[in-house]
Amino acid sequence: MTLFIDDRYRGAHGIGRYAREVLPRLRPEWHPLGLDGSPHSPLDAFRPLRGLDSDALVYSPGYGALVRAPRQIVTIHDLIQLRSSWPGRAKFVAYYGGPVRRTVRRAGLVLTVSETSARDIREWVRDEAVRVVNAGNGCSAAFRPDGPRAHAADPYVVFVGNVRPHKNLDVVLRALALASGVRLTAVVPHNEIAAVVARATALGVADRLTVLHGMDDEHLAALYRGAAATVMPSTLEGFGLPALESIACGVPVAFWRGCDAVAEIVGDRGWALGTWRDAEEWAGALTAAADSPRRVEPPSPGAYDWDRTGGIVSDVLEQALA
Repeated sequence: MTLFIDDRYRGAHGIGRYAREVLPRLRPEWHPLGLDGSPHSPLDAFRPLRGLDSDALVYSPGYGALVRAPRQIVTIHDLIQLRSSWPGRAKFVAYYGGPVRRTVRRAGLVLTVSETSARDIREWVRDEAVRVVNAGNGCSAAFRPDGPRAHAADPYVVFVGNVRPHKNLDVVLRALALASGVRLTAVVPHNEIAAVVARATALGVADRLTVLHGMDDEHLAALYRGAAATVMPSTLEGFGLPALESIACGVPVAFWRGCDAVAEIVGDRGWALGTWRDAEEWAGALTAAADSPRRVEPPSPGAYDWDRTGGIVSDVLEQALA
């Protein structure tokens, strides 16, 4: 049996990072599928796959199903798209309920990255015969307590993410208007910078906002270390990599306690806020972080390790190939 991998998952996002770290660590020999286009397009699920034997196995580090593959194992990082607002959610309901669920049930297993996502997937797939394997996520060695740190004249907090609604950046910008002694450094995709600056300008806080993009791990780690805290106000997450990177650098995280995936990572190493929308409560957390800087214990060695994740994925693939 031959292993093929859909290696189109690239980019400065969670799945892109996962693919970049995991694929080189896989033990089984594999071949790229050599596909073009986006693996995230629903129509991509039905594309022809030439040159695959009937016993070929396809692995995808993301959720992109390929229904014409003889057998495919996917990694579903989260089911956030199924909780987006209507009418946009309709296409995801059809896609996950059709090609993705069919692919998962046929394989009899699916990989994911956290216990929170594993629980959600079990409820969604509605098939007790499907094994859900939490392979976890890793954290780059750059994210550690010791090392260079960014310097600023005033205390600042860090947000790493994007402007999608579930990332909930807006509550931090509104809180910034109420926390006069704090600055915000936001790391977002380049094409979202204008939107972030426009919103900050409308709220009167643009002079206390720095927006960055395209940072490598070393510079991002220095940014975390210099911060009073990292803010992760997400309402939904499958994992929460910025939270992990922050506490790995010894920096506490302010988060909404109702976001299970982030709470799973942070625990008591930060501020668990009771609401995701109350700017006053978030302003209180920003002020507390700036007024009383503290460091937190990073996760125990090996708890979040790319070698461990690559090993678990390799185990699953080797068992499927046997």
